[in-house]
Amino acid sequence: MTPTVRAILANYESDNPGVKANLARILMQGRLGGTGKLVILPVDQGFEHGPARSFAVNEPAYDPHYHFQLAIDAGLSAYAAPLGMLEAGAGTFAGQIPTILKVNSSNSWATGINQAVTGGVDDALRLGCSAIGFTIYPGADDVFDMMEEIRELSAQAKSVGIATVIWSYPRGGMLSKDGELALDVGAYAAHMAALLGAHIIKVKLPTDHIEQKEAKKVYEGFDASTQAKRVSHVVKSCFNGRRIVVFSGGAAKGADAVYQDARDIRDGGGNGSIIGRNTFQRPRDEALAMLDKIIGIYQGQE
Repeated sequence: MTPTVRAILANYESDNPGVKANLARILMQGRLGGTGKLVILPVDQGFEHGPARSFAVNEPAYDPHYHFQLAIDAGLSAYAAPLGMLEAGAGTFAGQIPTILKVNSSNSWATGINQAVTGGVDDALRLGCSAIGFTIYPGADDVFDMMEEIRELSAQAKSVGIATVIWSYPRGGMLSKDGELALDVGAYAAHMAALLGAHIIKVKLPTDHIEQKEAKKVYEGFDASTQAKRVSHVVKSCFNGRRIVVFSGGAAKGADAVYQDARDIRDGGGNGSIIGRNTFQRPRDEALAMLDKIIGIYQGQE
């Protein structure tokens, strides 16, 4: 274990050796192992968008084994997916890459801003997962139920040595569409995840928009002119950098934009990227080349 990883684990003062061992599995895995940087492949879009919208553009991706193998061959830090996806490759790929069981999910037809619990800590143990993953929607009327759900799931996971990843995506309530990506809202959402006990926090890259009227005065004179500075502010909001913070890749976009995001996350002190559609919706060779370059950026080569 590297001094960098030891220093990160030291920030988790209440956690037992099992949780720290599973965090170390993720932090020491793949080509970024030991650096404190992460690239994670999440494939939970089937629930949210459906199979055709997720995989038809790259048909081999209908097969769950495709994603395990992509993450392994690219030298990534972990692979995150819902229950059925992990079960479909659990035996073939056991022990080859740390896995994160996404334990709640939504779909594109529902009108409520919420997610159903679709997996449990017992499933994560059975499948050998290093962590559970859970989405909250700060701003939504149902967020309080979601916070109570993850409190129980996280406590159960920690008790058996499994880490917790929280996807914190502001949505609903009094938030405008621009507000979902606002800097003040994103930092607040990331802080909520830290307060809920997340070991790894996943948020979206913020814009320079300030949404909350009450926050505008606080942000007067704050330099949010670059994405790297905005990343730094979000990281600071997670206990002054004492928690691992990764940023989502978002909707499919051009390769140059993906690479610039990685540079800004690196330069802002973020721990890395959790990038799905921008890789698995490309042909495998293109996806591997893109992930190779992203890893190079986090290694300081680009």
